[in-house]
Amino acid sequence: MLTKEGLEELRQFDTPTVWNALEGYKLRPNTTGFTYPGLSRRTPERAPMVGYAVTAKVSGVEPPTAEQKDMLFAFFEDARRLDVPSVAVVEDIDQRPIGSFWGEVQATTFKALGAVGTLTRGGVRDLSEVGALGFCFFSTDIMVARAESHLTDHNCAVDICGLEINPGDLIHADAHGAVVIPAAAAPTLADACRRVTQAELYVLEPCREALRAGEKPTIEQLRRWRGEMAKNR
Repeated sequence: MLTKEGLEELRQFDTPTVWNALEGYKLRPNTTGFTYPGLSRRTPERAPMVGYAVTAKVSGVEPPTAEQKDMLFAFFEDARRLDVPSVAVVEDIDQRPIGSFWGEVQATTFKALGAVGTLTRGGVRDLSEVGALGFCFFSTDIMVARAESHLTDHNCAVDICGLEINPGDLIHADAHGAVVIPAAAAPTLADACRRVTQAELYVLEPCREALRAGEKPTIEQLRRWRGEMAKNR
């Protein structure tokens, strides 16, 4: 796992830049490793959320069993045992989620255990209180009620808007969505992000200059600039 300092370094880049940098590693197809539309940021913090996944599945339709009630404390332990920031990743398995697992109490508890936020296929509530706390809410829904929300599993693979996330996966998320960072890329990813950002200047700077001059670039110029960008990524 990366150190806290290494995770903080990755927070300096937005999630699209991280995805662009990961593309260069060729570790997976370009159609995988990121969330599809449907996930929204619900709290005001603008910097990316970066941390290692602790995972669970929840349901809000039926009352929990005694075993399911106690499972919550095992989920707490999953977060507590990490020495680096965690992200609580929760998949609501109900066909139509009706109960919010997340509110002020859960967010405060998980923050005390070292979590920086959540990705959830399901609901969140208490947005003002959690926003003031500095805990990141990313969810598919906003809800008013807790209903019968309870854990049905933890430390398991979950699906959040088409992205499969496993315990221990490194998550990077902002207003655009979330990506999983492969372990093989993590140690050098910040440098790759810087390289991608610099490479884009081969297109951005001359296009900006053309805008200032009120001129249109030629197609040959665009072809050359984009070639330089691709070569230097």
